[in-house]
Amino acid sequence: MATTVPHHADLACLQELERKVLWLASWTIHHANHVRPNVDGLKIGGHQASSASLAAIMTALYFSALRPEDRVAVKPHASPIFHAIQYLLGNQTREKLENFRGYKGAQSYPSRTKDIDDVDFSTGSVGLGVAQTLFASLVQDYLKAKGLAKDLPEGRMVSLVGDAEMDEGNIFEALLEGWKHGLRNTWWIVDYNRQSLDAVIREGLWERFENIFRAFGWDVVILKYGTLMREAFQEPGGERLRDWIDRCPNQLYSALTYQGGAAWRKRLMDELGDQGPVSALIGRRSDAELARLMGNLGGHDLPSLLDAFAQARTHDRPVCFICYTIKGAGLPLAGHKDNHAGLMTPAQMEAFQAANAVRPGHEWDRFEGATLPAATLEAFLKRVPFAAKGRRRYTAPAVAVPAALPAPTQKSVSTQAAFGLILNELGRERSDFADRIVTTAPDVTVSTNLGAWVNRRGLFAKAEMADLFKKERIPSTYSWEFSPKGQHLELGIAESNLFILLSALGLSHSVFGERLLPIGTVYDPFIMRGADQLNYACYQDARFMLVATPSGVTLAPEGGAHQSIATPLVGMAQDGLAYFEPAFADELAVVMRWAFDYMQRDGEGAPSEQTWLRDETGGSVYLRLSSRTLEQPSRTLDADLERDVVLGAYWLRRPGPNAQVVIAYTGAVAPEAIEAVGLIGEDRRDVGLLAVTSADRLHAAWSAAQRARERGLTHARSHVERLLGGLPPHCALVTVVDGHPATLGWLGSVEGHRTRALGVEHFGQTGTIADLYRHYGIDAQGIARAAEALSPGRPVRHLRAV
Repeated sequence: MATTVPHHADLACLQELERKVLWLASWTIHHANHVRPNVDGLKIGGHQASSASLAAIMTALYFSALRPEDRVAVKPHASPIFHAIQYLLGNQTREKLENFRGYKGAQSYPSRTKDIDDVDFSTGSVGLGVAQTLFASLVQDYLKAKGLAKDLPEGRMVSLVGDAEMDEGNIFEALLEGWKHGLRNTWWIVDYNRQSLDAVIREGLWERFENIFRAFGWDVVILKYGTLMREAFQEPGGERLRDWIDRCPNQLYSALTYQGGAAWRKRLMDELGDQGPVSALIGRRSDAELARLMGNLGGHDLPSLLDAFAQARTHDRPVCFICYTIKGAGLPLAGHKDNHAGLMTPAQMEAFQAANAVRPGHEWDRFEGATLPAATLEAFLKRVPFAAKGRRRYTAPAVAVPAALPAPTQKSVSTQAAFGLILNELGRERSDFADRIVTTAPDVTVSTNLGAWVNRRGLFAKAEMADLFKKERIPSTYSWEFSPKGQHLELGIAESNLFILLSALGLSHSVFGERLLPIGTVYDPFIMRGADQLNYACYQDARFMLVATPSGVTLAPEGGAHQSIATPLVGMAQDGLAYFEPAFADELAVVMRWAFDYMQRDGEGAPSEQTWLRDETGGSVYLRLSSRTLEQPSRTLDADLERDVVLGAYWLRRPGPNAQVVIAYTGAVAPEAIEAVGLIGEDRRDVGLLAVTSADRLHAAWSAAQRARERGLTHARSHVERLLGGLPPHCALVTVVDGHPATLGWLGSVEGHRTRALGVEHFGQTGTIADLYRHYGIDAQGIARAAEALSPGRPVRHLRAV
C-alpha cells in the first residue's frame, strides 16, 4: 500500500495534538469527579478508558482526514475526546469543559441540541448514531439525484463505533437496508479494544465482522499493527513475534498491557525466548520500549491511520475500518478489565500530569506541556481542512405550505383513508411543496394508504427499475416503478430503520442545507418496536410527520399483537413530537396543513401568551389514525374552529349553563361518544360533547399556563381551561379513548371536576369492534353507564341491563 502520510512537520504536530487531546479529555473527566464540588454525592463518571482508546483515531480524523462536508457520529463514550478536539479548534469553551456533565456544561454524550460545539449527530443510545450515518448517506444520494445541494461536495458519513456497540441489532438491520439502496460514502470505524462494560469480548470477533461487512458489499480495512510493530516484524525473529501476537488471547493481551513492560518481557521470553533472534529482538528493548512496541496497535498509530483514511478517499465504496486498540491506552488504567467505569485516582492523575509536563494551575491551557511551539500548533490548527469553513450547521428556507389542504368529501371515510386521499391530491400538484415531500414505510406502504401517492410520485432508486408486472401486462392497482425521480423510499420490515431514516431526512435542512418534508407510516402498535429510535430522532430535533395506523382495539380482527394501548401516552410524553388523534377527515386536513408548517419552524422556546404552546420552536408530528370508517359531519370549518382543532379540542356539542355531564373523546370512538350523549340526554341536563384532537397539546398548554401563573402571570389561561372553565362545579366528566385511559383522565384536574376515564388497559383480542368496545367498556352503553354513576339523578332510561 502506497504511503500517503503527511510530511514530517505535520506528523509531529498531529502527534503533539494527540497528546493534548488525551490530556484534556482525561483532565476534563478528572476535574468533574475529583476537583469540582460534588453537591449530591452521585458518581459523575466520564469513561476515561473508553475515551483514550480513540484519541489517535479522532486526532487523525479531525485534524487531517476529514473535510467540511463530512459528518461524524462519535462513539458516545468518546465525548470527552470530541470536546477536547473542539476546544483546540475554538468551538468549545473552558467554562463548558469545567462543567462537563454538569448543568449546561459539555454533555456526557455528544448532542446536537445541547452542546455548543460542532456536533453532527447526537449519540448516547449505542448503535443509533452508527445507523444514522448510513441513512444520512442515503439522504445525501437522494438529494443529489434530485439536483439539490449542488454546491455541497459529497461528504463521507463517518461513525466511530465501539466493538461492544456492534452487538446492537439495529446496526445489522441498517446494514441490510444500505445494501438494498446501494450505499456509498460511508465509513464505520470500529474501536476494536476488545473490552465491553462487563468483560473482554470473545476471540475471533473481528473475523465475524469482516465476513458480515464483505457480504454486504463493504470494503474492510484491518488496522492491527502500528509502525513500530511492522518494523519489529522485519527484524530477525519478527515473524515469530507477529505469530504470537496473532494467537494471543484478548484477555491475556489486556492483562499484560495493564501489567507493563516487565510482564511483557517475562511472558514473551517464557513463550518465545530461544537464545537467538527472538530473544535478541526482545532484549534490544527496555521495558518501556517493549511496552510501547506491544501497545503500538494500528488504531493508535497515526501514520497507519492517516494512510488508511487517505486510501479510502480514493473511492466512494462503504468502508469498515477494524482498528485494534487498547482500552485506556496511554493511561494507568490501560488494559484492566474493570476500566470501563474506572477513574484515575488523584495520585495517578498527578503522575499523569507530570508526565505531560502540565504545570498546576495551567491544566486548561491549550498548548501547555507541548514540545512544539504554541505558534506552530496554532498555525497548524488554522490549516486543518475540516475546520476550513467554520461551523457546518446549515439552514434552509421554509417551503411555502398551501393555505388549505384538500379535505376528502366522502360521506363516510376513515382517517387512514383520508390521509391517503389528501396525499393523492397533493401528488397531482407540480409545486415545490409537493416536490419536497418524501415518504417512507417499513413494508407497509399499501396497508397504510400510501399507494396512491406512490403511483403518482414513484419509488426512489438511483437507477431506474421497471415494474415488471406492468411490463408483462398483469393488472395491478399499484405501479411500482423505481427511478431517481421517485419520492418514496421503500424499506424492509424493520421499524428501527424507519425512525432512523426519518431522523436523517428530518435533518436534511441542517446537515445538507436542503429542506425536505418527510412522512413515515407505520402500524401504530409497532411504534414500540422503534421507540428508542423515535426518541433519538426527536432528541436530535429532526423534523418529520409520523403517521401511525391502524391503531387501538378498533383494529378488532387482528387481535392483541396488533392492537396498540400505550401509544397515546408515548405521544404525550415524547419531547419534540406533537401528538394528534383526529376523528374526522376535515380535522385531519387542518392538522396536516399545520404540521407541514410546524415541521419547518425554528424559533425561540418561550411559550406564546395566547396559547401557552411553544409553537415557534417547531418539531415533529405524530398522527394516530384509524382504519375505521366513520360518517363525516356536514360542516365547513371556519377559522375559529380550525384554530381549536390545532390547539387540541373543540365543542362538538356545547354544554348548557347547568351541565351535569360532559363526555370528552378522541379519535375513532367518536360515534360511541355521540351516541352516548343521545342516550343520557333525556335524563341529564345540558350534556356537552368535547372533541379532543390532541390531548398532548391540551396538556402541554395547561402545564405551561400553570407555570406562568406560578411566576406571577395571573392572567395566563390555556385552551383547555377556557373550554372547561364555564362548567358548573357539579358537572361530571367522562373521557373515552381507544387507548390507555390516562390519555384523557387528567382533564378532571383542570377545573376540579369528578372524572371517569374510560379506555383500554389490557391486551386486546380478536372480535368485532362492537365486541371489543363492549368488552372494554368504551361502547355507547359503557360511556352512558359511567355518566349515570358519576352524576346524581334518576336512572338513565336507555341503558340496557348488564
